[in-house]
Amino acid sequence: QVQLVESGGGLVQAGGSLRLSCAASGRTFNSYAMGWFRQAPGKERELAAAINWSSRTYYADSVKGRGTISRDNAKNTVYLQMNSLKAEDTAVYYCAAGYLSSGALVAGTFKPAYWGQGTQVTVSS
Repeated sequence: QVQLVESGGGLVQAGGSLRLSCAASGRTFNSYAMGWFRQAPGKERELAAAINWSSRTYYADSVKGRGTISRDNAKNTVYLQMNSLKAEDTAVYYCAAGYLSSGALVAGTFKPAYWGQGTQVTVSS
């Protein structure tokens, strides 16, 4: 069992930056792929970024160039740094963990086994 706790959300002005953090419990963190999903009001949840056990990454087109996902295995923590934030980045951001093949990472088709409770990010324009 893995428990995930997100932090770092909040209200930020358009053009600003923020860093989301996700602390994971469990001794097998290193073997899991980690992802950040987001769900905007009235929209489906989408994968924003993912990172596998060897730190290979995936970014959705909407995040590419503005977001950076990273992991610190010593701290059991994954991060999402978001820059040049836009109003359309407003969403609840969820941390997720699971197993992810190389093909699925490239395709961005991550079906996690574990989810965090989510953290709200609101970008004011």
